[in-house]
Amino acid sequence: MDVLRREIAAAGGWIGFDRYMHLALYHPGLGYYAAAPGVLGAWGGASDFITAPELSPLFAATLARQLAGLGSSLRLERVVEFGAGSAALACAVLRELADAGAWLPGQYAIVEVSAAMRERQRAAVAELPGELARRVCWWERLPEAFDALVLGNEVLDAMPVRLLHRGEAGWLERGVGLDSGGRLCWSDHALPPGCTLRPSLDQLPVGSVTEWHEAAEGFMRSLGAHLGRGVALLFDYGFPAREYDHPQRSGGTLRCHRAHRTHDDPLWEPGLSDITAHVDFSAMARAAREAGLDVLGYTSQARFLLNAGLLDLLGPRMAVGDAASLRLASGVQKLLGEHEMGELFKVLAVGRGLEQPLAAFAQGDRSAALEDAPAAGAGPAGTPTWD
Repeated sequence: MDVLRREIAAAGGWIGFDRYMHLALYHPGLGYYAAAPGVLGAWGGASDFITAPELSPLFAATLARQLAGLGSSLRLERVVEFGAGSAALACAVLRELADAGAWLPGQYAIVEVSAAMRERQRAAVAELPGELARRVCWWERLPEAFDALVLGNEVLDAMPVRLLHRGEAGWLERGVGLDSGGRLCWSDHALPPGCTLRPSLDQLPVGSVTEWHEAAEGFMRSLGAHLGRGVALLFDYGFPAREYDHPQRSGGTLRCHRAHRTHDDPLWEPGLSDITAHVDFSAMARAAREAGLDVLGYTSQARFLLNAGLLDLLGPRMAVGDAASLRLASGVQKLLGEHEMGELFKVLAVGRGLEQPLAAFAQGDRSAALEDAPAAGAGPAGTPTWD
């Protein structure tokens, strides 16, 4: 808490929420991901949340099947994973590819900003057979240019966001200050001159709060600047802009996770809860295009996994009445269920140099929904920009 007070005081009594979120998640002495490497894990354990690779081995198996096909057809030798978490996905994908024997990357590079998470990842990779473990490395920064298959599972949602609040006179930027007792409190500032807002914000009523994903958009542009030939598959929860800014979502999507429970107060005990926001996939697609990448597909996680052959992989692993099979079926239900991860989670594919459509988007592609269409009476088009 002292770190935050000093930061706010040094900034003149106010910091944007994106700066606050960065400190609360990643500061070496305070941040959630810097100090809590055990946050990912299984239900009932000491973890705070669980991701798809921990939920079911069929997530990695299905993804490995897609990577093998793309790696072979594009003649690529590298996989790059951003924010690899516990390394469950990396390890499972490598094992699945090795078992299949069709295609195996010469290098599996991980890009991870948390030193604590990198140590956990190294420990997990050390459990792989030596021939696989030697393929894994960690990148401190992106090469000037690289060809690869890129993975990002629940990466975009953890990137710091700016907050916007609609007052009676228009939109303001919501940040964090200190009250008279030195406690953290919300504080609104005027938007910088020259700021324009995404047109779908016009749908939201006075009093609304929402997010602007500046850091995630920057990530997409950076990916476009460095990726040569390749495909990036990004899994996360979120919506296209017009759904993101639906009036029923007037409170925004910012959420905190602790001990498998959700709360909505990111100022409470900073550093002890994960802080996330749903992804504006329209903004991600637009940023990718601006950086020269092609949008190759956008659909629900359920449709992606079904198109990619999850059920083909499920059948041979099932045994009637077997307890392990029942657990496997339960995990698949959570991956695919409309009221579980199947519909809430989406998959965005972007890339460069791909001539054939991706089979995993052959049915149910929703790319057209990502196009921005100004709402009635909307102001200037485009996401917020700051001069």
